[in-house]
Amino acid sequence: MSPPSSIRTIRACRLERAGQAWAAIRVPRSVGLDALAILGGRSGAVLEDPLSAALYWFIPPGTAAEWDVAGTRVLDEDAHLVIPPVRRTQGPGPHWRVCPAAEVWTTEAAALQAALEDAASPCRGAVR
Repeated sequence: MSPPSSIRTIRACRLERAGQAWAAIRVPRSVGLDALAILGGRSGAVLEDPLSAALYWFIPPGTAAEWDVAGTRVLDEDAHLVIPPVRRTQGPGPHWRVCPAAEVWTTEAAALQAALEDAASPCRGAVR
């Protein structure tokens, strides 16, 4: 028997298995906030975990096979993520930096990768 894809946790959160409806990219908060500003309206849902100082973007499953962005981590088929209620925008605990839309949680993987690379660039914020 396979484990369930969703398990309820405390504070109305759910433990969700990655790799089925989405994969996730874990990004350090310091770079993630700049990447979010770069993406603007092109960003899908973004989860913030203050305990680990990380942001998580959701991308379509299977699109992270070639993912290679320094300082980030792919959460795919063997990973789980604590998902808060859809409109929780403050802690304590995991909360949404960008709330998920009804049908679309994901961000295009190529756009996210480009934004993260730009955000981590040593030239970011330099006078040109």
